[in-house]
Amino acid sequence: MFRLADFNFHGRTVFLRADLNSPIEKGRIISDARFRAVLPTVKHLLEDGAKLVIGTHQSKPYKGDYTTTEEHARILSELLGQEVEYVEDIFGRYAREKIKGLEPGEAIILENLRFAAEEIKYKPLEECERTFFVRKLAPLIDYVVNDAFAAAHRSQPSLVGFARLKPMAMGFLMEREIKALTRAYGTDERPRVYVLGGAKVEDSLRVAENVLRNGKADLILTGGLVGHVFTLAKGFYLGDSNIEFMERIGLLGLVDRAEKILDDFYPYVRTPVDFAIDYKGERLEIDLLSDEKRLFDEHPILDIGSRTVEKYGDILKGARVIVANGPMGVFEREEFALGTVGVFKAIGESSGFSVVGGGHSIASIYRYNITGISHISTGGGAMLSFFSGEKLPVLEALRVSYERFKDGA
Repeated sequence: MFRLADFNFHGRTVFLRADLNSPIEKGRIISDARFRAVLPTVKHLLEDGAKLVIGTHQSKPYKGDYTTTEEHARILSELLGQEVEYVEDIFGRYAREKIKGLEPGEAIILENLRFAAEEIKYKPLEECERTFFVRKLAPLIDYVVNDAFAAAHRSQPSLVGFARLKPMAMGFLMEREIKALTRAYGTDERPRVYVLGGAKVEDSLRVAENVLRNGKADLILTGGLVGHVFTLAKGFYLGDSNIEFMERIGLLGLVDRAEKILDDFYPYVRTPVDFAIDYKGERLEIDLLSDEKRLFDEHPILDIGSRTVEKYGDILKGARVIVANGPMGVFEREEFALGTVGVFKAIGESSGFSVVGGGHSIASIYRYNITGISHISTGGGAMLSFFSGEKLPVLEALRVSYERFKDGA
């Protein structure tokens, strides 16, 4: 795959596909983490004299944080110390004129790419290539740089559509992500421990199936809703309130699949031995084997318990490789952050190589100032897809582009 160092961008028009999709509250972006992650690539291109066209998406149609990229332009301008002009268009005449008018070292950011209907659907590279978005912009672009690792598991026009038309290179963030994830997945160092939490249960089951079947993991620790599903699969009842909630969000149908994983790979999947609930306004920890578990009928589980944190911590501190995705509970409530913070602190204290990803995981790491983690991935879904053994469309597009243009690089 092409890297930034493979090209001289001076005076050339470069389309940089970034992923600046950020959390928004009351109409304002509340985290600039993804902006800072892509900043080295943006600076390199501008310092190299590129005419820079930045594209990103923000959320999905009809969601509360689906908005324009006007504030994205403001934040990026502040971080760079130079103007990144917001262009209220994507591939129409106004956008194309703005692209044509760029001077070396100048940058613009296009409107939210998902305002274009073509960008919503997942289509094969060949179909993405034929979209209006690609056909309108390709004649104006010399190079494409893809630094949107968090969207690498998606096949959409802005992400893969230029691959056979223009040389496409990895940005610094993309290169760093691929290097870290490849090291964690391909290493022979042992023990290799995966921590699967959060709410992306089906994705986590795919990861568990793949890494256990292919000998990439020695142990899997579970928490969050992933832990709930595996606990049910082991035959423990988690109470009426928790069962009803899991049924409502469609998780009960995954219990049989989790049971199959346990049948095939027992005892390599560990589940919590105790949980925490909100009982009369306070955190109450309940052992899974105690009579107090009757309280699960009326009180939802909000975290793993202290004994589980201790057991997981002992395992993690001795691990040589750790891959973690998703929190252990509702960490947004401080009294129920104990599990997530305890597990992530243990990962940070381990001398092994660690990769942690997922939006909620990252949020908890920054919120509670957890240090020592080797690599914090910007992509939750993309990271899970990678460790599931799936081919990521953006990485495949980068390979296609390399094969097409390598002789002229």
